[in-house]
Amino acid sequence: MLLEAIYHRPKHNWAYAYDRETLHLRIRTKKGDIDAVKAVVGDKYAWEGTVNKLPMRLFISDTLFDYWEVAVKPPYRRLRYSFQLEKGRKKLWMTEKGFVPKLPGNADTFFDFPFINPIDVFEPPAWVKEAVFYQIFPERFANGDPSISPANIEPWGATPTPDNFFGGDLQGVIDHLDHLTDLGVNAIYFTPLFEAVTNHKYDTQDYLKVDPHFGTNEKLKELVDECHKRGIRVLLDAVFNHAGKTFPPFIDALEKGSASKYADWFHVREWPLRVENGFPTYDAFSFEPTMPKLNTENADVKEYLLKVAKYWIEEIGIDGWRLDVANEVDHHFWRLFRQTVKGVNPEAYILGEIWHDSLMWLDGDQFDAVMNYPFTNAVLDYTANGTLDGLQFTQAIGAQLAAYSQQVTETAFNLLDSHDTARLLTLCGGDERRMKLASLFQLTFPGTPCIYYGDEVGMSGGGDPECRQCMVWDESAQNSELFHFYSTLIALRKENPALRSIDIRFLHAAAKDAAIVYERRSADSNRFIIAINAGERSRKLVVPVVNGSWSNVFTNEAVKVKDKTITLNLPPYSFIMLEQAVNKPRIKQ
Repeated sequence: MLLEAIYHRPKHNWAYAYDRETLHLRIRTKKGDIDAVKAVVGDKYAWEGTVNKLPMRLFISDTLFDYWEVAVKPPYRRLRYSFQLEKGRKKLWMTEKGFVPKLPGNADTFFDFPFINPIDVFEPPAWVKEAVFYQIFPERFANGDPSISPANIEPWGATPTPDNFFGGDLQGVIDHLDHLTDLGVNAIYFTPLFEAVTNHKYDTQDYLKVDPHFGTNEKLKELVDECHKRGIRVLLDAVFNHAGKTFPPFIDALEKGSASKYADWFHVREWPLRVENGFPTYDAFSFEPTMPKLNTENADVKEYLLKVAKYWIEEIGIDGWRLDVANEVDHHFWRLFRQTVKGVNPEAYILGEIWHDSLMWLDGDQFDAVMNYPFTNAVLDYTANGTLDGLQFTQAIGAQLAAYSQQVTETAFNLLDSHDTARLLTLCGGDERRMKLASLFQLTFPGTPCIYYGDEVGMSGGGDPECRQCMVWDESAQNSELFHFYSTLIALRKENPALRSIDIRFLHAAAKDAAIVYERRSADSNRFIIAINAGERSRKLVVPVVNGSWSNVFTNEAVKVKDKTITLNLPPYSFIMLEQAVNKPRIKQ
């Protein structure tokens, strides 16, 4: 046994309360090194009467390690535990004090989970597990009320630039809610709606007012109410890291300098506020002088922003916040933010924009989830860029599944493109086949998928500003077959808990092989096998399955099972999705 590869520590993603009566224990070992692991568990105050050995399952692997997991229901909500490691006939025990050749007679040296305190249990909103999000860049979605459009708007569908306007507004979204219902999405994430001078609105002027070119606060309330009638939740973008150049406290600080009553609302290195050699004398988003960074340690700033967080939930009825540049704001503020938001609506979803490892924000005291860009990168490197083979891809996905607790994975915000990236079809080199492979994996993977507006009808475009084109509403210019592909997958995901469950098992993944096969199942759902070939060579795979009636989801054709296997023929850049009806008939296409 390679002992230096074995790792465990209490709390975080290694020993955590999944709910108010269940603990999840995990341990890491070198990949392929250990045959079996058991958890030795019991109550520290009643060890002799509660001690038990529980086999742990190998739930995922990455490039270097295997990860083992077991769920435990302690009789008294506390637990002492150690791990029994087995390799051939050899056994070794890992305790908090290290490795020992014999299991100690008492649990004094074991790991300790002191108590499952209900208030400490991380419980993201349950509805998010069922959600399929749709991201809308409001200025480019639909112009429903030309009377409030900027004076200088360009014709709908003209070339976007960083500075031009097309008149998209809230009424335009209301007018096209049928499109979202037909697609099947049940949640919307809006980029900023508050008053600002740019088309993207990330330079907030008034945090308590909808931008007049989008509508009014009352119009947003109407939109939220219409969405709720259709079972659609609404998430707004909160830009609390920085404000805009027209934010009144910043204007006051510009005019009055250090004598301004708002002087401490910002991080100022030198007065007066100015730009020297391209660098502002105050902290900003990047070095953008029109986006001054807010000092969220200042009591008045905290009071103002927390009032904003409450207002839109209490008065307008939104269902949560997406937090821009979330990793540059202090943790203390986010803890206050969570307490404030959850105090108003415990089911509000708090989503942080973080592009890297985010464990320190996901312990239950700050965010419910983050935008899962590591997932994005892995899927695109496999399906769009071709830089990962099947084995490398499944290892990258395995590393992500091991990095967080189960409830974090269940509500992770899994996107493939956004207003900050090139569009998915463009990232796939215009190849619709590759795009479908990426979307198929996204919509059959644990977490909360998000579709960027227009992807479902075949819109393309490079990075900003090309990715922020006007939505295509001319049906003759829409890709109806692609829309059908998305709507079918979304319907399948909503109807089948297996496609949303945490249980994913890779049946095939090999080095220098672009094909993967994985199984999705749950106790109360049909079972699915999904095969993806992200390479230019055809692949023939023989996959083990349970006996029963299997059919192709997209063709309705029956699939022959022989000796508990199915033979799959995969042309280049193709997929096969098979379904076994276990408890109910498949939904009609």
